[in-house]
Parts: sequence; C-alpha cells; structure tokens
Amino acid sequence: MPVIDKLTGATGLSGPHLLLGAVGVSIIIYIVGSAIYNVFFHPLASYPGPLIQRASYIPFGIRHTLGIQAFHTQTLHDKYGPVVRISPNHLSFTDHRAWKDVYGHIAGSRNGTEEMMKSLTFAHPVDEQAHHIISADRELHAKLRRGLANSFSDASMRGQGPLIGKYIDLLIHKLHEQGEEGRVPLNATNWYNCTTFDITGDLIFGMPFGALEGNGKHPWLEFILGSLKSVAPMGALSYIGLHWLVQVIWKMSGAEIFRKSMESVDLMLKERLKMDADRNDLFGGLIQRQEKLGLGFDELSANAWILVLAGSETTATTLSGVTYLLTQNPEVLKRVTQEVRTAFKSVDEIDINSVNKLTYMLAVLNETLRLYPPVTSNLPRVVPRGGAKVLGEYIPEGTIVEVQSWSMNHSKENWVDPWAFNPARFLDDKETAREKGNILDSLQAFSVGPRNCIGRNLAYAEMRWILARILFEFDLRGSPTTANWIERQKSYGLWERIPLDVYFEPAREKR
Repeated sequence: MPVIDKLTGATGLSGPHLLLGAVGVSIIIYIVGSAIYNVFFHPLASYPGPLIQRASYIPFGIRHTLGIQAFHTQTLHDKYGPVVRISPNHLSFTDHRAWKDVYGHIAGSRNGTEEMMKSLTFAHPVDEQAHHIISADRELHAKLRRGLANSFSDASMRGQGPLIGKYIDLLIHKLHEQGEEGRVPLNATNWYNCTTFDITGDLIFGMPFGALEGNGKHPWLEFILGSLKSVAPMGALSYIGLHWLVQVIWKMSGAEIFRKSMESVDLMLKERLKMDADRNDLFGGLIQRQEKLGLGFDELSANAWILVLAGSETTATTLSGVTYLLTQNPEVLKRVTQEVRTAFKSVDEIDINSVNKLTYMLAVLNETLRLYPPVTSNLPRVVPRGGAKVLGEYIPEGTIVEVQSWSMNHSKENWVDPWAFNPARFLDDKETAREKGNILDSLQAFSVGPRNCIGRNLAYAEMRWILARILFEFDLRGSPTTANWIERQKSYGLWERIPLDVYFEPAREKR
C-alpha cells in the first residue's frame, strides 16, 4: 500500500486535507524560520530595536495603516538611540548628519549611482500608475526637475505676486464674511486648504479650483484630503511582501476610484494645453518640453496632480499648525503680531517681497515646521548596489534607510526641550544655537539633496504672506475644541488633519 494511503488510513484524513495541513505547517515553518534569521543572522542583526520589529515587517505595516507609525518610531529613538531597526531591513536615523548621507549625493559612488533611490513601496506602490516627479527614476527625475526649475525660482515666484495676492485678498474677505467679524469660529484648516489649492491650481492650470468662491467646498479637494487614510493599507501590504495583492486590489476597485479623482485635473489640464505654451506659470516648462521628454497626457496629468497636492498641502498644513500653536502660546502670538503691525502701516505694504523682513515670523514658521512637520515620515531610500556608508557605518545594499522628520525634530539629542514651542531658538546663528543644544541643521522640512522639494520657495512665500495678512487683519482666538489638536491627529506620511476652529476677530486697533 502506498505511503499516502497508510497516512490517510491512520489519521482518517483525505489527501486534500493532508495537503492543506502540509501547506499550513510549511507557512508556519517559513514564518518562524524567517523570524529567527531576521533576529540572529540578518546583516542588520546588530542594530537595536524591539524584538518583534526586528523579526517581522508586520508591526510596521500595521502601525502605518493605523496612522501611528511615525509617533511610535519616535519613542523607539528615545529608547534605543539615534539608529533604530524599525523592521528587519529598515533603519531609521535621528543623527542630523544622516540627512546628507541618505538623501544627498553619494561621494565617490560606484556603478554610476549618484543618490539612493526612493523605495517604490511608498513612492509608487501601483505599477500601472504613470510616474511623476516624486516617483520617477534618477534620469527622468533630472529631466522633469530641469523642466520645472525656472518656474520655481525666486524670480519666478516674485513675478507671480499679483496672482497669489488675489487669492489672499479673497481669503481675508471670506474670513470676515463667513466668520461674521469674529463672532463665529471657522475651520482654519479648511480655509487654508481652499486658498492654497486655488493658488496652486491657477499657477498650474491657469484657473483656480473655485474652492474659496465655493465657500470651502470642492469635490476634488474633499477626495484628496479624505484619501490619505485609504491609501495607507496599499503601502503597508506592499511593505510586508504582498505587492502582488496591491495590484489585484487596484485592478478590482482602486483604478476606478483614482480615475474619478483625476477627472478635475484632466479637465483643467486640457484647458491649460489650449493656452499659450509660454504662459509664465508653474507648468509651462514641462509643457514646452513635453515632446522632448516623451511625456504623454497621462504623465503630464500625473505631474500636475502631484504638484497640486504637494504645492498646496505643505503650505496649508504649516499654516494650520502655526495658527494652532499661536493660539496656544499667547506670548508668542503677541510678539509676532506686534512685529507685523509695526512693520506695516497698511495692507498695501504687505506683499511677497516685504514679508521677507519679518525675522521673528520666519522663526515662528520654522519652529512650527519642527514641531508639526508637514511630512512626518515615508521618505525611505534604498541602499544601492555595492552598499553605502551612513554615519560612517557600512550599510549593505538593498537596506531601506530613512530619516523621519517627526523623530528627528523631537530628539533630545538635537533640541533643547524638543516638545516646547520656542521660536527664539531659530533667531540664533548655527554655532550659538549648537552651544545652547539646538542643532538647526536637524530641521529639513523640505528634505535635502537632488530630490529636495522643488516648491520650497513657493511654500515659504505663501506661508509668510498669508500669515502676515492674517495677523495684520485679525486677533486670533482658539475655540475650546482646539485642545490637543496635534495629538488627536493621525499621520500617513501626510497628516489627516482634523478641524481647527478659530475665531478671526478684526484687529482691535482697526475696529
């Protein structure tokens, strides 16, 4: 009698049941074996971190899905130090020198590699989607960057002053009107989003989304801000090794949802393509080079979409954060308000250039970027072939390495009293600050290196101008509902911001 017959006869189980049992046992053996290898024999085995996270990718994936990964990683750095193994093949750093090592050019690199490439697990989890400037490989990224560089220069930003100012004027008008001159609290987060989306829309498409005119409502804006949570599980599945499942889910439902979200962008892009190709806006450079770069409509649309999101979300997030922090810190609010109202005698004096003289306001914004970074994490890089050194230590090829802003910005090694809102730390020069225990180079809200944020100039210009106008026009007062506003939020790389109710009361001396 065959062996299988003896086994099935002895156990009373059929062949299929035994097969399923064997598969189950094999899976268990694989999981246990992988965990043992990861903990004791993996090339990163010597790096510190919680046992379960050194053994498995699943804990990171779960926390990423729940929107708490960045916060948990920060606590790990408090416990284990400046380098933590946050999953079997993933290291996180809080030593400020890691910014350059991970995101900068690799000096004397081999194999023609000039930078660590982005981990597509987070930058491009869906294979079918068109690549854009954030997910593009090194060669395409360089071409896209060159096509956009002139549009994002300081000179270009100054030239866009009248257009940006038009929407800031409209925002101020809406805050007066909808807030009933300070009698009704307004969701500052929503109004900042409307403003930055309309500005970015006009700078890219030659027309706004109409969110301000619609009193804070636009379907595309609502979808984008509501989609962060739903995208997180896709990245988590890919991270734990189920990239194939992400592609299946995308084909079954994700593609249609994304298509609907892109309808407004596609329509606006078609109108933009009918305009003068030399129009002086953020997208003109790419349109002029479309043929040379070999960009189809889908690629143009993908880049327009990411520029709208990145160009508006960073600014709106920081404005929301600074408004919250100022209402919670009356002395800082008083000082920065006094600076603005002393510097300007009328609204007409406040423009994209004149706000540059507000040194304390810049310190306030930088401290906000430190305490409430628009991008908390999810900017991992992959160590190239041949390996690389980070902080002087050799890291093997294929390792995921990352500097998470939330952890870096709240490290006691980098900042004195890191949880306190203290803009004065940014009034010192670098050496004086370091003597006091503040390493100013630790703050890199717009990243560093060849892939740093191309919209940095635009973001700072908008933030300074909008905040100056608001502090000149209004006395800010937080609603009781704003208590612990930051602590009550989740972050999926970008924040899932909750309402921030604020009273915008007309400035007392102007009443």
